[in-house]
Amino acid sequence: MRKLVLLVIAFTITMPSMMKAGGLLTNTNQNLAFYKSMAREGAIAIDGVYSNPAGVVFLPLGMHLSLNIQSASQTRTATTTFGPFIYGVDNNSDTKEFKGKANVPFIPSIQAAYNTGKWSFQFGFAFTGGGGKCTFDNGLGSFESVVAMLPLLSQNMDALSTQMGLGALGLPAIQKYDVDMYLSGKQYYMGFTFGAAYKVTEKFSVYGGVRLLYGTSHYNGYVKNIQVDMGNGLVSAPQTFTSLYQQASSAVEQYTAAAQQAQQAGNATAAAQYAQLAKEYTIKAGMLGTLGTATQDVTLDCKQTGIGIAPIIGLDYNFGDFNIGAKYEFRTKMTLKNKATSSESANNLSALAKYRDGAKVREDSPALLTLGVQYSGINKLRLNAGLHYYFDKQSKQYNDMQEKLDKNTIEYLIGAEYDINKRIDVGVGAQLTRYGMTDDYISDVSFNVNSYSIGVGLGYRINDKLKVNIGYFQTNYENYNRETQDYNNLSKTAGTMVGNFVTKLAGEASGAQAAQIVQSALTTPDASTGKSLLYGADSFTRTNRVFAVGIDIDF
Repeated sequence: MRKLVLLVIAFTITMPSMMKAGGLLTNTNQNLAFYKSMAREGAIAIDGVYSNPAGVVFLPLGMHLSLNIQSASQTRTATTTFGPFIYGVDNNSDTKEFKGKANVPFIPSIQAAYNTGKWSFQFGFAFTGGGGKCTFDNGLGSFESVVAMLPLLSQNMDALSTQMGLGALGLPAIQKYDVDMYLSGKQYYMGFTFGAAYKVTEKFSVYGGVRLLYGTSHYNGYVKNIQVDMGNGLVSAPQTFTSLYQQASSAVEQYTAAAQQAQQAGNATAAAQYAQLAKEYTIKAGMLGTLGTATQDVTLDCKQTGIGIAPIIGLDYNFGDFNIGAKYEFRTKMTLKNKATSSESANNLSALAKYRDGAKVREDSPALLTLGVQYSGINKLRLNAGLHYYFDKQSKQYNDMQEKLDKNTIEYLIGAEYDINKRIDVGVGAQLTRYGMTDDYISDVSFNVNSYSIGVGLGYRINDKLKVNIGYFQTNYENYNRETQDYNNLSKTAGTMVGNFVTKLAGEASGAQAAQIVQSALTTPDASTGKSLLYGADSFTRTNRVFAVGIDIDF
């Protein structure tokens, strides 16, 4: 099926962040202080180099430095129901679970500020997007769903071809299939931030800066070793179909020659019979050749790199026991350039154009508005609240994917810090994240689902210059469920494939009719079950846990 249209959906990848605590493409947990109280947008501390840069100018004069290391562990689970999965050799039902695992033991970040007079000069480094590698050792449902259609189509092809007026093709009926699948995606967006804050008054400050974003990604995967059982055990699909294609092609030559000989001998009846057989074998050879090509191995190996720059502005205002901070990060325009060594079969697929060697892919990081307030009117206790608003729909993504979102991402944050004594402080925080996911946007290779996060942390001040921090952060995800009777639009793909083939043989009108017949046959619900041949459903969820340790140094 046109390389089985393998990875039509499967490699439309934007592997989301490993350190996940933010929007679709943004990490906000760039300092351990985030774990201790979450809502850092109105706090005055060295981590404000990221969360509240205008407020950092109110720290004491001198040099302030924060070094942090995070260790993240994540899983992503897609549970897929698809009718044709029942034909899989190792499948016990039409439902399968596909799990991706990612572990990144070392994720560093740095925030530094030098305060002098009314100025604060600042530098930050962190993985502002990505930050890890996720591996699906057994592929994904969108990989397997295309392969799973082989038995379904082969078992119904004679009925469909007869309805199309082509007669019974006599194609071999596939009873079972097997396939090897794999996918890994690695993505690192390293952000280098430079900026300065100015103390306008003793209560009000402003900030201006820029972030240089360097993005690098590596996608590696395959769908290979497709095997089919046509009644005599599993055999290699491409080899078997290619061999049958060669046999059918030989038959075409034989019957064509026989028709010519009969015509020359004046036997019109025999000539017509042989000509009809030659036509039938031509169609059969065409279908078998297509299947032989379609089931070849497809491998993808693509590296992407890009650079983007965006300004950042902020302000901070203090009145009484309240401190208010605000920051706006402008959209970072990012164009990734590809360097790929993919298989020829992958390079010939238009669906993998995003990963062809030399291609340029738009992958912006959206603008972000943050607002926060801190209340410190209670002895030894600081209360925090914050808001994050990501302008996802106003960014630019490959194939304008951002337009399929229902709304922009928004996050609500709260937190509290308490000083047990002069040396020890503790904190706790929570974050509620709401994405604008839709059925058209989400896929098993790239999904974020609504969640809430909790974090706890402890700080121990060794002396006036040095403080050690530890923390833990966990995100609890909801399930995103979708159900469809036209799973991943595979019926349209199959209809188009058959239609294009028929067009070559019988003209455009016949091809369009064939495409409609195939699509209708695959999607029309059965009277007894109420389900189509391609009934399907998906459920997406994730887990995420991060540990961190850091030190804050004042010079």
